[in-house]
Amino acid sequence: MSDISLQAFMAQLTIGLIGGCFYAMLSMGLAIIFGLLNIINFTHGAQFMMAAFLAWIGLTQVGPWLGQPDLQVNFWLALVLAPALVAVFGMAIERTLLRRLYHLDHLYGLLLTFGVALVMEGGFRYFFGVSGQGYEPPEILQGPVDVGFMLLPKYRVFVVAASLLICLATWYLFERTKLGAYLRAGTENPRLLQAFGINVPVMITLTYGFGVALAGIAGVLAAPIMQITPLMGGSLLNIVFAVVVIGGLGSILGAMVTGLGLGLIEGLTKVVYPEASTVVVFVIMALALLLRPAGLFGREA
Repeated sequence: MSDISLQAFMAQLTIGLIGGCFYAMLSMGLAIIFGLLNIINFTHGAQFMMAAFLAWIGLTQVGPWLGQPDLQVNFWLALVLAPALVAVFGMAIERTLLRRLYHLDHLYGLLLTFGVALVMEGGFRYFFGVSGQGYEPPEILQGPVDVGFMLLPKYRVFVVAASLLICLATWYLFERTKLGAYLRAGTENPRLLQAFGINVPVMITLTYGFGVALAGIAGVLAAPIMQITPLMGGSLLNIVFAVVVIGGLGSILGAMVTGLGLGLIEGLTKVVYPEASTVVVFVIMALALLLRPAGLFGREA
């Protein structure tokens, strides 16, 4: 540890924080879907990947496909449009497939979404191959920013700030507003909520779409940082599920805090003991399950 410079140490923590931001957004989407719909959404990683590919297509491929090489979608438009398209796709899955499984065991939803994820990954692999793709961040976010002890890429600072803002806004929406209260009531007593004139099936569909959109936003933000491949979501999904388990199944606050914390721990482990960085999250998950099976922020049955 003494041989590591302050710049290298902080750089690894920054990388860990960025990873934690992606873990937090993805796990919050999973927590929302499981907590309100009781569905273990295995397509979450594939939807993360789908949004990254849609942004890449808009920024680099639309022009050549239309015979106008200079034509491209603006990054800020892609940041809105790609998650929206992924959310619409997710809502179509919910309306046509998942709705039939709400009153069955969780295993059925897990198997269905796992199968859909495999189909999605296979389709993108067929059309785009397995080699990594990517695109540059917008010009305004290119270059470094001086934070005193080191230079940080502007885009990474933007990713951290945007992710934290989205996570806090999501937590506030579901935990501190009347809409969030309606959503929780809709899962506990949907008939009573329908008696007050609220269309519970539509509300559930929109909730699923919102959870999927969080994965889409994370995918678009991650695309300039990591290689875009059909398997990029699957490689993150194991860690994201561990985050949800540690934080507590269905706990939005637990997903946010645990995702950010585990990202920092993972970054610190890469500095202190790099060989353990790939397993530290799962060691923590095992300890959490032994000491508190419901998760750090979960409610005991």
